[in-house]
Amino acid sequence: MTRPLIIGLTGSIGMGKSTVAEMFLEQGVPVFDADAAVHILQGPDGALLPAIEAAFPGTTGPTGVDRVRLGAEVFGNNEALKRLEAIVHPAVNAMRDVFMLEHAGQDLVVFDIPLLFEKGGFEKVDRVVVVSAPADVQRSRVLARPGMTPEKFARILDLQVPDSEKRSRADHVVDTGQSLAETRVEVAGLVKILRQVKAERDIA
Repeated sequence: MTRPLIIGLTGSIGMGKSTVAEMFLEQGVPVFDADAAVHILQGPDGALLPAIEAAFPGTTGPTGVDRVRLGAEVFGNNEALKRLEAIVHPAVNAMRDVFMLEHAGQDLVVFDIPLLFEKGGFEKVDRVVVVSAPADVQRSRVLARPGMTPEKFARILDLQVPDSEKRSRADHVVDTGQSLAETRVEVAGLVKILRQVKAERDIA
């Protein structure tokens, strides 16, 4: 049995990646959500709590990781961020390996990875799908989030690969600047294309 075609789904903040991931699920394509995996690992009774508490004392409690405290420890501190990533990334990779075993018979799977280009991993997928929208749409979405400020948004953008570069490196781009219905049709068409790619690869 050949393995599924692995689709790397990514996009900058506010581009609608999570919405597009749901649309892939609607098309019957299993999705591994890296952010959701992190929340499980760092949530109540999460497997990573002891290691994170040891590395960053005072950042965990009965409800799991205190994301505000941990964020304050690592935001803008590359050394601290690398220490945290060394704890988190292997555990997320292990969960992804289990996901692949569980869905080995599928033709397509999606890896929903926000920082696919920033942190690496794009070389491990077969196709990269970038979710994109016009800059003004992105900005209005992000600034509508609770606690978000223009300054914080600007800092986040500085840490992310520019949308234009992501689009240029993508195999496929999904436009979320249009209506939800139009995007849903676009995703359905993309799934058909990707299934054809998978079929042709199996024949070859």
